[in-house]
Amino acid sequence: MEEQQKAINKFVNDKIQMLANSHNPSYVRATLAKLRRGVGKRPADLPDIWDFTLDLLPDEFLSKTGIPTNGQWATFLSLTLFALHQQGKDINENPMSEAGGNSLGNAVRDLTNKRGEESADAIKRRFDIVVTSSSAEELAYHLRSMISLLRGESIPLDYPRLAEDIFNFQSPVKRDGVKLRWGQDYYTYTRKDGEENEK
Repeated sequence: MEEQQKAINKFVNDKIQMLANSHNPSYVRATLAKLRRGVGKRPADLPDIWDFTLDLLPDEFLSKTGIPTNGQWATFLSLTLFALHQQGKDINENPMSEAGGNSLGNAVRDLTNKRGEESADAIKRRFDIVVTSSSAEELAYHLRSMISLLRGESIPLDYPRLAEDIFNFQSPVKRDGVKLRWGQDYYTYTRKDGEENEK
């Protein structure tokens, strides 16, 4: 499973870096626009983005049944959500994916800090809804609104890591671990910001 997580991470990172390193701004804009059309859809719904979401995807993640695999869901969701997050921002000057950067929990904590105490409860409720999703499709639906909020404040995410998290979230054995880490990242990041709660 760990090797699969690394493969998912690498695939998403390579795709985002390919866009960031492109010398063709028109291609980058067009690709991100096509990927954004995939938000809220299923991996099989839009053939015009398969060249980006399926090309070079490791064989172990390819569907043999016509039903999207956990790997296909993870890469598809993370790449389409990244395109939504990057909308209206230059991919080099203001990248919304930072490998080794914010986890989802860290990013939501940043969002809470930026929006202030009056928005904290509403943001936390949305975060709780994301965390309690029970399927890839439900997770996609709730992540979309969270990513829109992060985009509004220009708060980046580690999208290769998010892809790993989405991959693991689909496993009944691993799901609770992903949820717990998101929660820990949200609350321990509070302490890093000097807001440690008194026991």
